[in-house]
Amino acid sequence: MSRTAKGHRARRIRTLATAGATAAGLFLAVGCSSGDDGPSEAAGGVPVVEKGKLTTCTHLPYPPFQSEQGGKVVGFDVALIDLVAENLKVEQKILDTPFENFKTGAFLNSGECDLAAAGMTITDERKKNVDFSVPYFDATQALLATKKSGVTTLDEVKSQKKKLGAQAETTGESYATSEGFDPVAFESSDAVLNGLRTGQVDAVVIDYPVVQGWLKDKANADEFVLGENIETGEEYGFSVKKGNTKLKAAIDKAITDAKADGTYKKIYEEWIGPMPKAQS
Repeated sequence: MSRTAKGHRARRIRTLATAGATAAGLFLAVGCSSGDDGPSEAAGGVPVVEKGKLTTCTHLPYPPFQSEQGGKVVGFDVALIDLVAENLKVEQKILDTPFENFKTGAFLNSGECDLAAAGMTITDERKKNVDFSVPYFDATQALLATKKSGVTTLDEVKSQKKKLGAQAETTGESYATSEGFDPVAFESSDAVLNGLRTGQVDAVVIDYPVVQGWLKDKANADEFVLGENIETGEEYGFSVKKGNTKLKAAIDKAITDAKADGTYKKIYEEWIGPMPKAQS
């Protein structure tokens, strides 16, 4: 659901199956996500909020990192956390939650989720509220504009007084604000794209891999143009509740091992594309 003013955010919490899960289907959940068995431990004494599950908070959709396909959630982040779950001998379970909670760690602190995975940039502000894993993805922002707008840079957006959009509570929105813009804020990446399509905005700032995914669709490629890449030095991390050292260590190990044995490269190429030489 899109929005043009801060404060109009969806509050629903949805529990979804993942491609790596044996449970099938999709259903709505209200309130706490923990099962009847309550808090428990996974392999190695790693605490989990629900027995037999590794509960992940995310915010959908955000392809290629997480999105629904055939009633299940798949993507780059999902595949990496499936590795963690496999090592812990549990099954990943995903909750679709509002993005602003990732900045505060609200769902981690309340015991509704074990970790958050949402294409989330590691920042000093967020570190005050959560602990991050080792970085798992180097990210850049990009400008995507309608072809009819005639703009391909932020300078042109500003000088021609075009409308700029971004996803709410993201580093893309923060960057645009830091550059002197007052971007129209949308609740999700789907809403950002719809804002472009419907003329609510002329251009948007959003993560480059998301733009890459959009432009694979011929209809999008015909209507929009990829503008400048914006190097912000961002790195993505998975977050856990402050002090949850055992789960953080398990996530770090899964990422490190996957990079060492080639699994990370395989997952990267499946969901993102060819790996940059500097990372391969």
